[in-house]
Amino acid sequence: MLGNADQDAFISAHRWAVITTLRGDGSASSSVVAYAREGDTLVVSTPGDRLKVKTLERDPRVTLCIISNAEPFNYVTVEGRVTIEREQLEGPTRAVFENIADTGFKLPEDLPGWLESQGRVILRIEAERIHSVIR
Repeated sequence: MLGNADQDAFISAHRWAVITTLRGDGSASSSVVAYAREGDTLVVSTPGDRLKVKTLERDPRVTLCIISNAEPFNYVTVEGRVTIEREQLEGPTRAVFENIADTGFKLPEDLPGWLESQGRVILRIEAERIHSVIR
């Protein structure tokens, strides 16, 4: 379980988050990502040349702020550490696409080829602290 029962249910029910990493000078860098849940870890698929990957290679600390899809914009923030995976990407990538399927995003037909052409990686987030506002 991630957090308490309400936080755990919220994490499972949503799909969009803001990921924040730390640059070398200590300043924050944030971007919107889709995520999926694999047990008690969260996974994000992203191209390996993105700033978030470069910053996480240097410092694996991360914050993922999961947001609701409509007002009142409840959220759950997961603070933790990332492992960057460069192999066996198909399963976690499928999970992310399944989580966003109803938003119009489609799994590429040639998933292995797409993963390679995009140079994608999986960011696997292990939660260390969770806090939230759920009304």
